[in-house]
Amino acid sequence: MKIVDMIASPGLTGFYFDDQQAIKAGAGQDGFAYTGAPMTSGFGAVRQRGESISVMLILEDGQVAFGDCAAVQYSGAGGRDPLFLAHDFIPMIMEELRPKLVGQELDSFRKLADSIEHSRRPTGESYHTAIRYGVSQAILDGVAKAKKLTMTEVILGEYQLPLVLEPVPIFTQTGDERYANVDKAILKRAGVLPHALINNVETKLGKHGELLLEYVNWLRDRVIRLGDGAYRPILHIDVYGTIGMAFADDVERMVEYFGDLEKAAEPFPLRIEGPMDAGNKAEQLKRLKGLREALKEAGVKVEVVADEWCNTYEDIVEFVDAQAADMVQIKTPDLGGIQNTIEAVLYARKFGVGAYVGGSCNETDAGGRTAVHVALATRPDQMLAKPGMGVDEGYMIVHNEMNRTLELLRYKTGLKSSGCKS
Repeated sequence: MKIVDMIASPGLTGFYFDDQQAIKAGAGQDGFAYTGAPMTSGFGAVRQRGESISVMLILEDGQVAFGDCAAVQYSGAGGRDPLFLAHDFIPMIMEELRPKLVGQELDSFRKLADSIEHSRRPTGESYHTAIRYGVSQAILDGVAKAKKLTMTEVILGEYQLPLVLEPVPIFTQTGDERYANVDKAILKRAGVLPHALINNVETKLGKHGELLLEYVNWLRDRVIRLGDGAYRPILHIDVYGTIGMAFADDVERMVEYFGDLEKAAEPFPLRIEGPMDAGNKAEQLKRLKGLREALKEAGVKVEVVADEWCNTYEDIVEFVDAQAADMVQIKTPDLGGIQNTIEAVLYARKFGVGAYVGGSCNETDAGGRTAVHVALATRPDQMLAKPGMGVDEGYMIVHNEMNRTLELLRYKTGLKSSGCKS
């Protein structure tokens, strides 16, 4: 089955592009918008609409395979590629990548995705991670359609992985509605929650961490009140480096604070993502590893999750090799081609580091569904409900794609339905 043509259309994402640098510096809020001037190159405002590009591959038999090019909410921050706007990149895709894909045989996802991953622009530069991400989704979908398989089966076959007919825990993120949306996540029995978007010291963490500590106490009580004895979610909170900011990166004080958070979360396990942002990868590796080791020495069981400066497959290998975190977020759009996410999960699992197939609220439904197939094949510890921060929509997209695929795979293998829930 060959690709006979390719087209592309502009689209929107499930959230917005936010200038992280400006927000950390104290940008004010005006309703859902932010006030003040942007600080990151390319931004026209501190918050602006998220944009995507749908890449559609026209196959010989008339089928259409597609994937969505999208970038993360905090584009241009933490070593990531710059802002991704549709009108800037559609001409590039059509003029430079279309000729590379038309006429190609859809017999191997890895082979074709890798060829695009390593392609260079006429200027010698790599293509934006968002482009590689979306095009690789379309290739995976195309190979699955050509072979009449699910995307999960394509990955299992090409990477020689075992089929496991169990759901992967889904992580919901609340955004700034960190109270009302927690209730939604609990009612849906999400396996991991709430993310909580703790991205400002003054208004969300507290100068001494007191606001987050109060929130974790409330969160624990809320899970107990709305849950039941069998519901034991993992509490996972992303703090965007604000704990390091509040405690001046003093490891001793941070360990003491993590101990307080652990007690507040009991009996639920707690993960803290991005406790500090050192400003570059080398220093981030060093500081995160030091914090993790100090926590273990003190007997504090809060897990540290790497995010900032852990963007590419190569970055993830470095963090895993250094044992700098208990878990790595594999932020799908930042890795470019989806094959890099697959390989990153397998690498982390091989060396005993937790793997989290993440991504961004600022993706699309296509990215969310593709990530489900990656997760079902590679078996990370958790995957993100995406796109958006409303809980309901992203959780529905991911949960339903997961259960549909599992049921179909049970049918294909002759197994009865388990009636499982995720």
